[in-house]
Amino acid sequence: MSDKTSIPQIVVVPATAEDYEEVIFISKGLFNGIDYMPFRYHSWLKEPQRRMFLAKCEGKVVGFESFIVVDDGTTVVMEGLRVAPWMRGRGVATLIKNFCWYTIYSHHPEVNTVRLAQEENPPATILSACKMITCKTVITVFISAEKLETIVNLLESRVTNLDRSKTLSVLGPEEILRFFEESKTREQLLPGGLLIQCWFPLTTQKSNLNLLLKRQIVWIYSHPGDCSDSASSSKISEGCDSTHAYLEGFLSLGTPPYPVPFAEGTYCLDIDLFGNDPSCAKVHVVEQLKIGVRALPAGSSIICVLYAEKSLHTELEQLCEGLTPFPNTREEIILEYSSQGCFTSQS
Repeated sequence: MSDKTSIPQIVVVPATAEDYEEVIFISKGLFNGIDYMPFRYHSWLKEPQRRMFLAKCEGKVVGFESFIVVDDGTTVVMEGLRVAPWMRGRGVATLIKNFCWYTIYSHHPEVNTVRLAQEENPPATILSACKMITCKTVITVFISAEKLETIVNLLESRVTNLDRSKTLSVLGPEEILRFFEESKTREQLLPGGLLIQCWFPLTTQKSNLNLLLKRQIVWIYSHPGDCSDSASSSKISEGCDSTHAYLEGFLSLGTPPYPVPFAEGTYCLDIDLFGNDPSCAKVHVVEQLKIGVRALPAGSSIICVLYAEKSLHTELEQLCEGLTPFPNTREEIILEYSSQGCFTSQS
């Protein structure tokens, strides 16, 4: 195993709960300490549509990849690829991806699309084999426990100084399902027609929404017209009046804060923003942060990751001015392959 030019003897096997510690060991240091895998691994094992695989060399875990079947069985989303540091550059990633492609091709013949999220600057070889659906900007900040209350108050003051009025509705499960029945909602709010929740790109089919509803995400919506009214402050309400035609507006999704390896007592909050109005974006960020902070254990720090349309980058950076930036990717790119093309190109 010490010769980096050799081809290691590797087998690919299904992942189990007993493999958790080894998977976390090979993931150490990924994403500068905000890896979601320690939080997601066991819940992923319980998802019936998901398959999780390990690459093993001499009995030790050296790689991981998973896929989940979505869109009522016609699409696969790949998630979680990682290779042990001492085995990188030796074909492990290609081998385990090929295994997944073959599994999809042989066990899920109804699948016609493979979708995945990619960090900034994907290689040209990847872009030549697929279609780029959308690219979102990513802004990440760290807020220590000691400064949390001060920072939230600072951000709130920056929003309330805007000469806008925002009525925000927290959507419940039935309202979320009804929200996406209107096709113009997808056209106007969702890049490429996809709802991207923390690197997880989905269409808005009911089966996909039901999958997201299990994750206890906070869904907040600004009604049509709220993004252009002139007034002085923002307000938030529970529920969504069914008389509103869901044709415009602004949508945000906030994860429940989850612990990350960066440091003891540090949690990550992912906020996905859909829409182009900068004033709405700022209000949503602050409200999602306030809700997330209320869910934190006492004395916790938070790493807040914002995913937004590129047109909002400057305004969101101004909102976060003076906060501690956290080293993270600057772009979220969604790629889509045909399943047959994947199998052919990887064979």
